[in-house]
Amino acid sequence: CILGDYMRYLIASDIHGSLEYGKRIVELIEEEKADKLILLGDLYYHGPRNPIPDNYNPKELAVLFNSVKEKLICIRGNCDAEVDQMISEFEFLPELKLEIGGKKFFFTHGHHINKDQQPTDTDVLVYGHFHTGFIEDVNGMICMNPGSTTLPKNNTPKSYGIIEDSKLLVKDFEGHVVCEHNL
Repeated sequence: CILGDYMRYLIASDIHGSLEYGKRIVELIEEEKADKLILLGDLYYHGPRNPIPDNYNPKELAVLFNSVKEKLICIRGNCDAEVDQMISEFEFLPELKLEIGGKKFFFTHGHHINKDQQPTDTDVLVYGHFHTGFIEDVNGMICMNPGSTTLPKNNTPKSYGIIEDSKLLVKDFEGHVVCEHNL
C-alpha cells in the first residue's frame, strides 16, 4: 500500500481510554501538520496490567476518534476487542505496510512482532505495546516505538511519533524531541 511519499504521519499508541491524551493527539494532527494519524492499538481499554488512567472515558474517546476518521488509520492492539470495532467508525487493521520515502514500513501493535520478532522484507518497523519511546537500529532494521501517550514505562515521557520523508522523530507532549533518526 502506498499512500504517498511526501505525507507527514503522526503516530500514537497505547492511549488506554484516556480522553485527555486522546484530545491531545487530535490537537496534534493540526499542530504537527499531519496528513494521517496512525494509532498503533490499545485505544480504549486500560488492560488488566495497567492502572485506570486519569480522565478514563473510552466512550467519549470513540466519539473523538470517529470525528477524525478520515485522517485515521488504526492497528488493533492486544487490549482492543470486537466491541471496540462496534463503537468505532473506522477499521482496526491487524497490521499495515506502507512505502514512505522509498523505504518499506511495517506498522503493528508490537505484542507479536517487534524488535525481537522482526518481519522480513522491511526497512522500518513501527510498533507500540511496550510503552517506551525509542528509535534503534536492530540488525539493520530501524525499529521505532512512539511510546505511550498515557502510561509510559521505564522512566520515559508520555510521547508520540512523527514520520516524514526520511526522518523519524519521537517527541514528548511539550514538543521536545526525545530521539530522532534520518533514514
